[in-house]
Amino acid sequence: MALDERSVGSQQIDPATRMRIEHAVLEIFSQREFHRVGLIEIARGAGVSLQTLYKYYGSKEALLFACLDTWLGQLATRMIDHLQGIEDYKEKLRKVFWVVLDFFEKNPKVAQLMMSSVYVNTWRRHENYQNPALFAAFMQVLAEGRARGILNDRVDEKTLLDYILGVLGRLVQMYVHRGMKQPLTAQSTVLFEMLWRAIAKP
Repeated sequence: MALDERSVGSQQIDPATRMRIEHAVLEIFSQREFHRVGLIEIARGAGVSLQTLYKYYGSKEALLFACLDTWLGQLATRMIDHLQGIEDYKEKLRKVFWVVLDFFEKNPKVAQLMMSSVYVNTWRRHENYQNPALFAAFMQVLAEGRARGILNDRVDEKTLLDYILGVLGRLVQMYVHRGMKQPLTAQSTVLFEMLWRAIAKP
């Protein structure tokens, strides 16, 4: 079964079963590295057969990345919702920054899973690595800023995105590493202002 066929297959599971599978994936992969988790453990945790996982996902990698795509899709949906009606460009980008921090503050196990079980070299070979909904939302905001002469125009949008995701990624990573003692969003305004100075047009 080809990867795109498995992706379609995973969408055909009834919602309750799919939620149980995603919950088991999140709970187990967020606690241990990819190579230390077996599909049979996921099947037991979700209350489904091993055959069901193979039928709809095809492999452990495909299962993990399909679930990750779902969670990042939820982040994309929240981001798009929060951007509705915001006219001021800086406020729009600040909201994007806040939404990402807020998402991982509320879903730290997704961050833990990404840190412990997602091998980027493997993930980027999968079709859902680019997560069109999420990255399209980012790129649309950045393209708008460049077109309006607000953001640095000496680099392209992808480089600006690398800067933003680099800062966000480190903040989320250390939030988890330091035991999640302080809310990620507590200093979002000052953190964004620091980032803004790096990407705004001089």
